[in-house]
Order: sequence, then C-alpha cells, then structure tokens
Amino acid sequence: MSCANNSKLYTANSPSSKPEAVAHLTRLERDFDKVGRLLVPLLINWTKTGDVLAQIAAKYGYEQIGRARLTNDTLMGTSAARQGVTLLTVNERDFARIAVFCPLQWSLH
Repeated sequence: MSCANNSKLYTANSPSSKPEAVAHLTRLERDFDKVGRLLVPLLINWTKTGDVLAQIAAKYGYEQIGRARLTNDTLMGTSAARQGVTLLTVNERDFARIAVFCPLQWSLH
C-alpha cells in the first residue's frame, strides 16, 4: 500500500463526514505497516517525480493543474519502480504516460 495513495483516500473521506471510512483506512494502514508492506516515497522518488512530471508536461502539454493531479500517481509509480513491484491500477491513461518516463511495471485491474 502506497502512502501517496493513502493521502488520496483520506482526502476523499474526511473524519467529520465519514468517520467509519477513516477508521477503516487507519486500521488498513496500521496492518500494512505492521507487516512491512507500506510503501513510503523517499527523496529519490520526489526528485524522479518532478523529472517525470516535467517530461509529461513537455510531451503532452500539461499545465500546472494537470501536473498537480498527477503528483500522487507519479509518486506511487516511482516508489513502486524503486521497489521493483508491480503497481495495480484502474487508471490506464495516467500510468501509461508515467511509464514512458519511469521504468514502471504496472497492470490494469
């Protein structure tokens, strides 16, 4: 489980409106951490993310908003590539573009 994805999940489930969902996410995060399966971006991932986003912007004409939207996905991708794990996603468009600039193994699910 990627910490970058966790931030997206917590953003979508605020404690005030969805306390049960937040409690579930907190337990899930704790369980993944307990078994050493929490993927935390390192400095190299942040650096590579900036590089990949700049290349995507140049190739596809992404503006600031488009790059901001891709930041967490790119962090997940660079972190997965660093660990040599396959990233599972339903977001084919963005991860296909990220994989052009990052040696990422990903699979559509």
